[in-house]
Amino acid sequence: MDQLTGKMWLGRQDSNPSFPKRLKSNNQLQINAFLARNCSGLVFRFSEAEGMARQAKLQRRGTSGVYYARVYIPVDLMEHFGVEDKKVSLRTRDEATAKVLFNREKVKWDEIFRDARNRRDITADDKAHATWQHYEATLERDEQGRQHLPTKADINVAMARAIDQANVAGIDTGSKLALMDAGLEVMVLKAQSEHEANARQVKLEHLQRHLRDGETALIDHEVADYAARNRLLMDENHPEWKDTARRMIRAEIEALKRGIERDAGDYSGTPSDPIVKPATGKARETAAPGESIMELFAIYERENPKNITADTLNQARRDIGTFVEHVGSTCPVHRVDKKAVREWKALLMKYPVKATETKAFTGMTLPQIVKHNEEVGKPTLTPRTVNRYLSSLGAFCNWLVNHGYLDQNPTDGMSLAKEKKKSTLPFTTDQMNTLFKSPLFTGCQSPDEWRNIAKPGNVKIRDHRYWVPLIMLYSGARPAEIAQLSVSDVRREHGHWIMHITTLGDDSKSVKTEGSMRVVPVHAELVKLGFLDYHAGMKKAGQPRLFPLAERNSRGQMIADFSREFGRYLIRLGMKTGRGLSLYSFRHGAADALRRAGHLDENFGFILGHTKASTTGIYGILPQGMLEQRVELVNSIRYLNLSLNHLCEP
Repeated sequence: MDQLTGKMWLGRQDSNPSFPKRLKSNNQLQINAFLARNCSGLVFRFSEAEGMARQAKLQRRGTSGVYYARVYIPVDLMEHFGVEDKKVSLRTRDEATAKVLFNREKVKWDEIFRDARNRRDITADDKAHATWQHYEATLERDEQGRQHLPTKADINVAMARAIDQANVAGIDTGSKLALMDAGLEVMVLKAQSEHEANARQVKLEHLQRHLRDGETALIDHEVADYAARNRLLMDENHPEWKDTARRMIRAEIEALKRGIERDAGDYSGTPSDPIVKPATGKARETAAPGESIMELFAIYERENPKNITADTLNQARRDIGTFVEHVGSTCPVHRVDKKAVREWKALLMKYPVKATETKAFTGMTLPQIVKHNEEVGKPTLTPRTVNRYLSSLGAFCNWLVNHGYLDQNPTDGMSLAKEKKKSTLPFTTDQMNTLFKSPLFTGCQSPDEWRNIAKPGNVKIRDHRYWVPLIMLYSGARPAEIAQLSVSDVRREHGHWIMHITTLGDDSKSVKTEGSMRVVPVHAELVKLGFLDYHAGMKKAGQPRLFPLAERNSRGQMIADFSREFGRYLIRLGMKTGRGLSLYSFRHGAADALRRAGHLDENFGFILGHTKASTTGIYGILPQGMLEQRVELVNSIRYLNLSLNHLCEP
């Protein structure tokens, strides 16, 4: 198939030569409408100009300066939403706040798109369920109506009241006309039962004629209601609509016959129509309002019982979103069982990496992606990633158990066997000497593109890309913890320079766990390398952040793009050929350096952020003696035969 800007080429899978090869329209909604009407069984793709797989964008209004999210509607959902994109105001002029709100907006719209796609074709079980449900609902309405019909006692009371009113008004009780006027209420009550019985007979006759003539007007609203409640891909033009409607007419005919029998006092009747019977297949159960999986997840998210980071919560929402895609958005939580988790896990084990970012899978559901990947052959999720999905669902299910929605956690014992080997290795001394003499640290051709950063030149990089690896080397801190530091987080306490890793002072900051908030002294080697001079420069420039160029990705993860590009940089240097080396290798190396200095893991874990938070960790108020112990501990991080003298600024 060719791809033309502003046009779309189509081809039938059976290569029918009579089918028109080009749809001459630049209007996306017209194209989608055409596809919906005429293109069953077509394979197609759009040009980039038509907006295929466009990502949401963070933009700023020129006049007001307020940021907004421009959300592009996926091609397959444009007709459903009636527009090509939506603009959602983030109601802030602050860029950092806007980025956080933008990421939340993206997650929300991803869920909306999943929900819109999570509609299924009607099945034979659905039709059987709709038939029997309509029969029972009609009988239930009949019974409710009978309970409100006037009894003989009600009529006698009304008659007595009418006579009393006539006497008070001086009406001649011998005049039939006068009594008729006064006793109108009695007449209505006496006629009500007869009217209801006549209405049943009339509707029965009409439905029987409609069934004979193929007319569905009297039942279409019931079919539409059933389709909406059960999220079925079906409207009045759907081929299964008329069959479902005729079945529901037959159900109502049977229910009306029961009503006529009840008018004579006979409650023993049963359906004689063979299709009007209790459904034996799997019925679609719809969650009660406020008790769908994602509605309860929203409550779990607000409570955040384990106090996990916003990014981890967003990841859990995406992970659980794939489970909801599997079981259906209207599935009640009490239906989340071992079978559902088992089937979901089986799909995840065949699920391609970054499927939602791959054009080949645009607009497909989870099972469709897995099926299509049998042809495409993209790499699938690792056991570790599958376990992450299961862990996200498992934590949520624990909350459901604690709150009485489930009796037990269906994810227990479902995790895959963990890989024994470590995926991240520390750098050797030779590797570090090679790395710190490379263009990123000594001078490159250009700072803008990584392919030019790997080429020697006269441009020196001195932003977070330079400092984060060095600070990790001499502190063991996580890259995101370093990149989000405020200028005020680096300060002098009791005669020593410290880095305060905390969430205080900036709403966009985050840490992995509460125990990650801590005070880490600045290593003497970092002072020699000019870190404090860099800090002074940022402070003099009035920068609130120590590394203002460090950014979050679309998921809100701090310098995740740098972490990825750093691994590719190692490949360009010839230092890396597979898994093992990464930005986190510095953190592992710092841990090994502390062990070589004679410290036990339990004696330095708090420096790496592995222990529960303390008051001093949260607020950075350390007694002098305790701080001096930390200074001694951090300065014991040493690397034999590693030379960084060439990096020391003159």
